[in-house]
Amino acid sequence: MAVINFGSINIDHVYSVDHFVRPGETIASSNYQQLLGGKGANQSIALAQAGADVKHVGSIHESDAGFKQTLIKNGVDCRYVRCHDVPSGHAIIQVTPGGENAIVLFGGANQTITPDIVQKALLDTRDMDWVLTQNETSCIDEVLKQAKAKGLRVAFNPAPMSESVKSLPLDCVDLLIVNETEAAAVTGKETLDDIIEVFKAQWQHAEVLITLGKEGVLMITKDGMERVPAFVVDAVDTTAAGDTFIGYFLSAYSSHSGAKQALRRGCAASAITVTRKGAAQSIPSQKEVDRFLAKHGQ
Repeated sequence: MAVINFGSINIDHVYSVDHFVRPGETIASSNYQQLLGGKGANQSIALAQAGADVKHVGSIHESDAGFKQTLIKNGVDCRYVRCHDVPSGHAIIQVTPGGENAIVLFGGANQTITPDIVQKALLDTRDMDWVLTQNETSCIDEVLKQAKAKGLRVAFNPAPMSESVKSLPLDCVDLLIVNETEAAAVTGKETLDDIIEVFKAQWQHAEVLITLGKEGVLMITKDGMERVPAFVVDAVDTTAAGDTFIGYFLSAYSSHSGAKQALRRGCAASAITVTRKGAAQSIPSQKEVDRFLAKHGQ
């Protein structure tokens, strides 16, 4: 079983600041780092660290090929990652002392995925494989449609959320993964109870996973609803926390772990991530997650 991830590869420019910059304000940064990031790359690394067979489909500028090697060193199959003449996608990230972040994205090479690339990447898939995608690349509609046509299970994380998501063929999705803000945008509701009711009524074709930050996570399935609390840790940087959760959850869930067990594993991995700075480099190994769960009686 493999996970084919059609996802972004970004170069993260990370600035440590006292507070998020306000309109018209210029502030000094106490630290700067240039790191591998992007929701797609982060989720692929988390999947690989969790033990999944993950194939990444994406694009990066030829001058940034070293970041592709970082993916490979982390266990990601990069045969479908192209080095392009279009500038790499990148993110400008502000991180506050409390670990919160604010991000500005530029799509760049992430927007060069074409229907032909999607078709080629799905040629050698098997019935038990999963396809994962987010909302940072081009051709998402083709990914959803072609994956479903081949009988593959499809996980969709519509982040960052935009109006274009609502026009996608969402009936092709088997697992929707959203945070509270994204869930509100998808359903048109504000309170969590109302959001859950809409998903139960209108998303019977799919399972829905809603991450709740410090409140943990809940999952709506055909058998009911499973809720798991977050682990309490001292957060340093929340960048990639959600991506780490998704990678570890999907690795476990696609390997036939029960929903609650997979949710706990995702929460544990995410808890470790927020205690470290950065994106991809903050993602823990399987052994670290195992030790964390053992320490917390799991």
